[in-house]
Amino acid sequence: MDFKDIKELIRVFDKSELNKLKVKEGEFEISMQRGFESGVTTVTTSAPVVQAATIAAPVVTSAPVAVETASVAKSGEVINSPMVGTYYASPSPESPSFVEVGSTVKKGQTLCILEAMKIMNEVEAEFDCKILEILVKDGSPVEYDMPIFVVEKL
Repeated sequence: MDFKDIKELIRVFDKSELNKLKVKEGEFEISMQRGFESGVTTVTTSAPVVQAATIAAPVVTSAPVAVETASVAKSGEVINSPMVGTYYASPSPESPSFVEVGSTVKKGQTLCILEAMKIMNEVEAEFDCKILEILVKDGSPVEYDMPIFVVEKL
């Protein structure tokens, strides 16, 4: 099972009414269980590696930032998180942010980094736009399809 399959499995689980899910494919195994707090999902995976290590996905312990859809719809388009992870506004703590409110962004330009399972994933603009609002604080956890930017298409 590759990363895209795991990501899709997590997305389907989050949208379902299931409380627990366990999938085993060969030596690969993934278990998911909803926590007692609303919207919290625990994901544990293990796969055969050289030393048979266990890989655990980060567990979201704080509630995600809530965004009112009505206010977002009036002010612009939303760019959502393509995965579960930790949001970083810059490549390192000393570096300036990739974008700030008011920044004009070209298609393909990096907007932020999402860290998932110790892998840094750059989120790029899919179209030319202007950043109207940044909805997530640096170092905050984000969920799949969670709004992270409000933008105006150019």
